[in-house]
Amino acid sequence: MSEPLNKNSKTITAGIARSPNRAMLRAVGFGDNDFQKPIVGVANGHSTMNPCNAGIQPLADAACAALKKAGAMPQTFGFPTVTDGISMGTEGMKFSLVSREVIADAIETAVSSQCMDGVLVVGGCDKNMPGAMIGMLRMNLPGVFVYAGTIKPGSWKGVPLTVVSSFEAVGSFQAGKMSEEDFLGIEKNACPSVGACGGMYTANTMSSSFEALGMSLLGSSQMASPDAEKADSAADSARVLVQAIQKDIKPRDVVTRKAIENAIALVMATGGSTNAVLHFLAIAHAAEVPFVLDDIETIRLRTPVLCDLKPSGKYVAVDFHRAGGVPQVLKMLLVKGLLHGDALTITGETMAEALASVPAEPRRDQDVIRPFDKPMYAQGHLAVLKGNLSPEGAVAKITGLKNPVITGPARVFDSEDACMAAIMADAIQHGDVLVIRYEGPKGGPGMREMLAPTAMLIGKGFGETVGLITDGRFSGGTWGMVVGHVSPEAFVGGTIGLVEEGDSITIDARQLLLQLNVADDVLTARRAKWVQPALRYPRGVLGKFARLVSSASRGAVTD
Repeated sequence: MSEPLNKNSKTITAGIARSPNRAMLRAVGFGDNDFQKPIVGVANGHSTMNPCNAGIQPLADAACAALKKAGAMPQTFGFPTVTDGISMGTEGMKFSLVSREVIADAIETAVSSQCMDGVLVVGGCDKNMPGAMIGMLRMNLPGVFVYAGTIKPGSWKGVPLTVVSSFEAVGSFQAGKMSEEDFLGIEKNACPSVGACGGMYTANTMSSSFEALGMSLLGSSQMASPDAEKADSAADSARVLVQAIQKDIKPRDVVTRKAIENAIALVMATGGSTNAVLHFLAIAHAAEVPFVLDDIETIRLRTPVLCDLKPSGKYVAVDFHRAGGVPQVLKMLLVKGLLHGDALTITGETMAEALASVPAEPRRDQDVIRPFDKPMYAQGHLAVLKGNLSPEGAVAKITGLKNPVITGPARVFDSEDACMAAIMADAIQHGDVLVIRYEGPKGGPGMREMLAPTAMLIGKGFGETVGLITDGRFSGGTWGMVVGHVSPEAFVGGTIGLVEEGDSITIDARQLLLQLNVADDVLTARRAKWVQPALRYPRGVLGKFARLVSSASRGAVTD
């Protein structure tokens, strides 16, 4: 294992006891008695750009107050965020996955350059969580993640809403299945408060999995952002971090192979986002823990889906929280031998010790969390598909479909925008298999999420009858006959780049197969004629990302 990038394992003040650096610290509030206290960075993702991060400032304030009371000196700094729900379907979405790396770099830079003793990160939107974790693991200084909290559900005419409701409404309205009154009513009422998207989409998937990982406090991840308990949990997290600094508990002590397996088991049990696969491959890489795409499939086969949560289920995060939330599901997995109880948490307890007071069975007065003898599905929902279209693997949600097998003619699009135009023009038929390529890590660059076309297909009634494969990603709000992260991607010569209009493609979730039904000699001839296109962005942050990024099958990492 390599050395962590920040070797400042003890307080900065030991090195500046008689240093002119003290003068600058006095200017930001240090007094004579503060120079021997641990300095803790508070990475503050507050932003008024989006509801996901707009409620963070009170949480950061609560954390800072608790740090001071616990004998530490907080120093706050910001990091950028991208909100997928706003940039979705636009060129701006190409910056979303890139922001994961930018966030990691920003946190590493701030904490390491100022020789801090630990870091508390407060983040809300999808990439805040993995970006923060990658940064913490690179430095390996005591750290804790505080989730900004979920949004409260909206409502229109008695129907509960999430942000995905507005995307699906576009398809329904365009297909003539929805009135303008209902279309506007959904748009105006889908997001009634601050907080991240309310279903088990990517933000809530990653925040809940961080409880299972041991890097966030149990019970904290599904609280509503505006509720008082969310600020209380931020303060509790600060106190735990000071104790972790005193005990010298570091992220790599917590984020082990067992912890990552626990996190993926939780993702499966809750019906979480496909993006968790990409992000945990990257987190494992940062932690230098051996963990590959095939390990996801191993965990899927032994883990049932226990929770009835959106996008394919009925309930949202606040319902999950009231029903017992992540601790309840973790205890159920532990009792059945599907969780490593000896994995360490940031509190210094093992996972089994932390869950000791949680009931072994879910409450009978709720049906958000199912008992083991009545799961939503007997096995997990995030499957790794392979075949000549994805020899390195691809990721699909395979539950919730009446028939998880389709063979149909390819409809080929070299961008998300071209596919959207065809859907809007009613040029898609039942039985088609849409291919959206050159949207991968390098080719996009940045692996845009295909929520706009998939939601449009759902709204038009194609959710069960049209397949879609892409070397890009999917939103946590996506469901249907969809396969993403196809690797190798088209830009590097993957087979997805050789598909021609009308070719037969098979998606078989039962056989875990993604196959282009074209003879090998034909593909060889096509490959000989294929020419790699130029980078869409030769310079700037997208250009740097495209040159550095790995395959999605390895987490789309840049270092």
